[in-house]
Amino acid sequence: MCGRTACSLGADNLRRACAYRDRRGRQRQPEWIRGERYRPSYNKGPQSSGPVLLSRRHLQQDADSSERVLMDMRWGLIPSWFKKDDPSKMQFNTSNCRSDTMLKKSSYKGALLKGKRCVVLADGFYEWQRHSGGKQPYFIYFPQTKDAAAEGKEGDEEWRGWRLLTMAGIFDCWEPPAGGEMLYTYTIITVDASKDVSFIHHRMPAILDGDEAIRKWLDFAEVPTQEAIQLIQPTENIVFHPVSTFVNSVRNNTPECLAPIELGAKKEVKATPSSQMMLGWLKNSQEGSPQKKENDVPRWTSQFLHSPSPKKTSADILQQWLGKEGEPAAKKRKA
Repeated sequence: MCGRTACSLGADNLRRACAYRDRRGRQRQPEWIRGERYRPSYNKGPQSSGPVLLSRRHLQQDADSSERVLMDMRWGLIPSWFKKDDPSKMQFNTSNCRSDTMLKKSSYKGALLKGKRCVVLADGFYEWQRHSGGKQPYFIYFPQTKDAAAEGKEGDEEWRGWRLLTMAGIFDCWEPPAGGEMLYTYTIITVDASKDVSFIHHRMPAILDGDEAIRKWLDFAEVPTQEAIQLIQPTENIVFHPVSTFVNSVRNNTPECLAPIELGAKKEVKATPSSQMMLGWLKNSQEGSPQKKENDVPRWTSQFLHSPSPKKTSADILQQWLGKEGEPAAKKRKA
């Protein structure tokens, strides 16, 4: 399943990170629709709003269906046919939608058959592993390159920062019965977990790996529903690391939520050079950050766990995209 995400990029950098090539091969960036409503967050839960990609044709009938726009939508789908005057009266949890039943359940079937497909954007998502002592949270995301730690510039031809996780979703538009502003909402499609993360949870979001998969999922005018749903498969191209139980409360919204911890540690775990670079990149790569103090590198505590660390440790993963252990963060950002 997917019940918590992080999306910490500011609005401008998020737009740059979603650059794509149009039908003519031109480099494009999606236009923000109501971008002023977007708020970055390290800890985003259902009923909050989050950024999604969709085809412009959903908003403009004569638009090229391959053209993409960014929109801030509420997490938890409210179907267009919902008759009550308050969306909070929806009796079912629609934050996730199982791939094996999405063409059977009325909450999703109508929207899906009308081509209302979207891509939900995030730095990554959180999942909790059950064990005898409680639950251990993990942060799960795409593998990152060393360039992800570098600060890109507005004039750069390509985005070289954090590679966003791109999850398949369905959206709908609900109009209050008494009239008023239209409410756009979405759900994240889930599939059976891939082998590497199945020890954490048996379900995971349907992840679209690569721009071609994103293009096919979004272009509802060119790619019919039955063809598009073939993209909904588990992926092995993800990495993960354990994080502090600090993330358990959705009220906590700082970099500590996604900072890696060392499983089995009884004492406070101080930030390593690698994880300091991770936090440094998060703080310097965005405008409008939810972090209050720009230079405050937080420390975090971990619960003592009896289970050993998983094979894909945070140290091994972070070294792939943060550079050498021990290289100063300031030096890396200037590279």
